[in-house]
Amino acid sequence: MKNTYYDLVAQTFDFPQDGFSLRDNRLLFNEIDVYDLIRKYGTPLKLTYLPKIGEKIQMARKLFRDAIQRYNYNGKYIYCYCTKSSHFAFILNEVLENGTQLETSSSFDIDLVWRLYNQGKINKGTIIVNNGFKPRQYIEKIVGLINDGFYNVIPVCDNVEELHQYAELIKKDKCSIGIRMATEEEPNFEFYTSRLGIRQSEVIPFYKELIANNPKFELKMLHFFVDIGIKDTIYYWSELKKGIKTYCELRKICPTLTALNIGGGMPIRNSLSFEYDYPYMINEIVRMIKEACDSEGVPEPDIFSEFGKFTVGESGATIFSVIGKKKQNDSEEWYMLDNSLMNTLPDSWGIKERFILLPINHWSKEYQRVNVGGISCDNADYYNSEAHINQVYLPAFDIEKDEPLCVGFFHTGAYQEALSGYGGLKHCLLPAPKHILIDRNYYGEFVDWQIFQEQDADSMLKILGFT
Repeated sequence: MKNTYYDLVAQTFDFPQDGFSLRDNRLLFNEIDVYDLIRKYGTPLKLTYLPKIGEKIQMARKLFRDAIQRYNYNGKYIYCYCTKSSHFAFILNEVLENGTQLETSSSFDIDLVWRLYNQGKINKGTIIVNNGFKPRQYIEKIVGLINDGFYNVIPVCDNVEELHQYAELIKKDKCSIGIRMATEEEPNFEFYTSRLGIRQSEVIPFYKELIANNPKFELKMLHFFVDIGIKDTIYYWSELKKGIKTYCELRKICPTLTALNIGGGMPIRNSLSFEYDYPYMINEIVRMIKEACDSEGVPEPDIFSEFGKFTVGESGATIFSVIGKKKQNDSEEWYMLDNSLMNTLPDSWGIKERFILLPINHWSKEYQRVNVGGISCDNADYYNSEAHINQVYLPAFDIEKDEPLCVGFFHTGAYQEALSGYGGLKHCLLPAPKHILIDRNYYGEFVDWQIFQEQDADSMLKILGFT
């Protein structure tokens, strides 16, 4: 067996693969020469490749369209974007250019909706699904949209009390409404039932007692979400069947119910060994809904999804340089990066999320087992596991003689900036990295530009009250 890093990857995985290839022993990400970007902008660096977003949206649409045609399914598929996965304007612009609808999670999300409307990015017919446990301010802003003529707003009731507030505040004669059904958590979870939504046994009584005879409300949607995501497990299929069963029972007594929202949770690649049969999963979802509806004699619902991470996750990457090597004992060698992993990739620390970790250069050098550490003073600021062999293997290099080794964490486009606080205070007062966007122009050529400078000391000290 050869011992170069390229040989390790090529002998372990199918490589090159979609989104990752080599040129002159340097990594290409979606055909982008990452090392050229490093030479232009330096590290640490966050990048977003905008065309990937539309690619993922169209992929999901095609898969559902094919499944709908295959099973002669009579409902439609509606793609909603889950805004909480990334609220950036450049993300929303790309998402909406692909004709998606929106799902919101908080009060300020509604302010974002108004900005999009005022900019002409959406109109009053855009479907806006409102989720989450809703404080009064959030409810008032949702009602503000409805009273102002947004006619496809669907507030999804998380609890019974929420409906009473809509009844008090909505001035329109008729308002669409949704119900979120609580799902059971995975058997190994700390809690048995999700804190979000209305218990399955209470959904139909809730409709009968508070919605059916209220002329102000029209039940349009049943919503549920399985927290582990859409996975080929007994647990997921069991929860999906419960949701479909509840839809069928409700549809028999509620002719206005036309939508079943399966939530988000479509996985993205977090390893070069990632395997997920997207067509099979979507075919099974559509087939199960179709067969249950036929069996119960009710019309098939329109299928809504709220894909967030699936939409934006694979568009992002976070790039570092190795600025130091430390051998702490006979078996542990550390590669020290030029920023904090806890700060820039909080999911890797908080929920042990895995990302695709690859070197940008030095693919022709021998590989070695290493630990990868950030430069904060926290003992937990490290990343030491990769999916294929439960260790990190990276090229060996001479830090005194060779060009610096650069490494990238890929498919980091969802949640990381919001969780770490984009441009805000950082652990150990380490600066947030610069951020660049990459697109293709009319001729298919790459164009890149910087949207966020690396933080300086003054910006952080000002937040802290130092003048």
